[in-house]
Amino acid sequence: MAEETKQTCYEGSYVHSFQFYLEHSGEHKAILKCANNVLPAEFQRIAAGKSSFDVLGVGSGGGEVDVQMLTLLQSTVPAVPITADIVEGSAALVENFKALVAKTTNLQKIPFAWHVMGSEDYEKQVKAKGNMKKFDFIHMIQMIYYVDNLSNTIKFYHSLLKNNGRLMIIVEAADGGWDTLWKTFKKELCVDAITEYRSSAEIIASLKNQGLKYEEHAIPNSFDISECFNPESKTGERLLNFMTGQIFYQAFTPEIRAGMLDLLRNKCSTEKDGRVLFNSKLSCILVHA
Repeated sequence: MAEETKQTCYEGSYVHSFQFYLEHSGEHKAILKCANNVLPAEFQRIAAGKSSFDVLGVGSGGGEVDVQMLTLLQSTVPAVPITADIVEGSAALVENFKALVAKTTNLQKIPFAWHVMGSEDYEKQVKAKGNMKKFDFIHMIQMIYYVDNLSNTIKFYHSLLKNNGRLMIIVEAADGGWDTLWKTFKKELCVDAITEYRSSAEIIASLKNQGLKYEEHAIPNSFDISECFNPESKTGERLLNFMTGQIFYQAFTPEIRAGMLDLLRNKCSTEKDGRVLFNSKLSCILVHA
């Protein structure tokens, strides 16, 4: 799902687990399809009459999505200079991001500021300095699960928006497969990096509570989890480890494992041509300044 840091799950082996998940899930492709549909008009509107365009990525991971969005921004408003600040807690993923930037020629003229820390540490640092840099576009993609206080985090980052700016939050959709799995087995799953599972339902409730204006765009996605039902399959085992955030065959009793597998097959997925397709739909929420 995401990249943040007070935990160390995005260092070491978990980075590989996350990359393995991305290869199998098609998640970045689905997010980028939505970005390509929604963002050009937003970028043009935000940039109108401005002499610079400042972007903040929070929990940007290895930068695969950021690089594509910055390229899209450049091509949409080619005359406007862009800056990019990146907040990401995993040093390993920041190095991946820097390597991507180094081989993406069009990004060479964008000045990047790297903040290797979690989103809440960045918030503390900004408040301590007192001179808040403001941004035209802030995005938080698949990272809101990892913050301690949802409403405070949204309130803080919303306060960093410039006039006409947008805060984009991408999360798992309410009633999708992730939402069903993590809320049904909350006691077993919300024990480590994620202590309170959140989907688009919780984000929207917080926005409404704060009186913030927003619009929501659906991001359909699904991926094949058929291998998860073959106990001999290494691919299935690795997917289950990622999807539960734990070593699936060690962390849970046989009864819990059976319950999770039954839920994954019957409540979180659809079957097509003998394959089990997990409903991993997402939600893109654009919050107005």
